[in-house]
Amino acid sequence: MEQQTDLWTYTLQPQDEGIKYQEILYRRFHFSRRLLQKLKQSERVWVDGLFTFLTARGKAGETLAIQLQTPETNSFPGEDLPLEILFEDDYFLAVNKPAGQVVHPNPRYPSGTIGNAVVGYWLTKGESRPFRPIHRIDRNTSGVVVVAKNQFAHQQMFWQHNHQRIHKRYLGIVEGLIKEDEGTINAPIGHTPGSYLVRQVSPEGVPAVTHYRVLKRYADATLLEFVLETGRTHQIRVHCQHLGHPLIGDDFYGGNFARIDRQALHAFIYEFNHPVSGELLTIRAPLPEDLRLLLRSFVAKA
Repeated sequence: MEQQTDLWTYTLQPQDEGIKYQEILYRRFHFSRRLLQKLKQSERVWVDGLFTFLTARGKAGETLAIQLQTPETNSFPGEDLPLEILFEDDYFLAVNKPAGQVVHPNPRYPSGTIGNAVVGYWLTKGESRPFRPIHRIDRNTSGVVVVAKNQFAHQQMFWQHNHQRIHKRYLGIVEGLIKEDEGTINAPIGHTPGSYLVRQVSPEGVPAVTHYRVLKRYADATLLEFVLETGRTHQIRVHCQHLGHPLIGDDFYGGNFARIDRQALHAFIYEFNHPVSGELLTIRAPLPEDLRLLLRSFVAKA
């Protein structure tokens, strides 16, 4: 499989002989049925340079080509806002979200979001497309946010997520000393009664698993690396509270915010296999200045 100009291309192998193109795309490359239906309707598939139907059967050696980048419209207004780009190609855009900024516009935050900034950036390049974030992080969590540039990229990442092919790592600073060098928190999370926003560990909740590793201990705090096995709302924050070591600055979940006015949590690594090249992409977001200053304010444990 390779990319040529604006076309996704694949040379059929002997094992593809006699199989419908749509089945090759679905089973070998995880194209969704929804995307295949759109390709059928828009006539954007060729074999050896000639238009073909996806229901036709392939022959080894043929080159199947698909136009994945098509004209689209923006999902909301763009704005001229600061945007720190960590990675960009024809399929993905990764940015470093600062604390305090929402990922997607909503009734409470209709503007000033990462979404508005990304759409505004695209408009400066003469591009229009819906804002398709692969994932979201909380308003007061900083770090990597990955955005898909087309439906193919978005559904491919959805497939990778469902098959646990995406790996995310967070850095967090919690209150107190954690004695174990590493551990796992396996505790279901549900809504706190009377609140649509706050979560809690609850037997009636959905399964949630967080792995952690101690990176450095201070006199009254611990720097941890987190790896999520599941992706529940506020998962790390709730699990840290459950552990008895809330994130510093997390007033929702018992953290002291005398030293910092937001939860000390940063999404610093997002790793996945590029669905076109197969290359392993590791996107890193540097630790923001407020967390660097917070760490420098601590006394290292002897």
